[in-house]
Amino acid sequence: MNGITYHQEGNYLIQDITVEEVKPLGKYGMIRKRYLKAHRNPTYTIMFSMGTQFPHSLEIEKAAERRLEMLMSDLVKKDPPPVKATDQMGWVAHMNNSRHRRRN
Repeated sequence: MNGITYHQEGNYLIQDITVEEVKPLGKYGMIRKRYLKAHRNPTYTIMFSMGTQFPHSLEIEKAAERRLEMLMSDLVKKDPPPVKATDQMGWVAHMNNSRHRRRN
């Protein structure tokens, strides 16, 4: 039947349901979801009812993470941080400064 499998319990056929392991939404996926809900509510409602809202927000999350990695690697190439093994606090401070600098 339509690729859906069932198992019998007594006189009833119960649909076999599997739950996929899904990565939870991160910061950028949640921002996208909130934006759609607040500013594009009809689009959000349609996407939610069709089951495409979560995959869309997850794709936005992945794209934002790729972009962040690319920006950080470019900043590190331009201004290398101190060696992490010898100066951990200096490395952390440098990376935090780089992360905040990219926003401007």
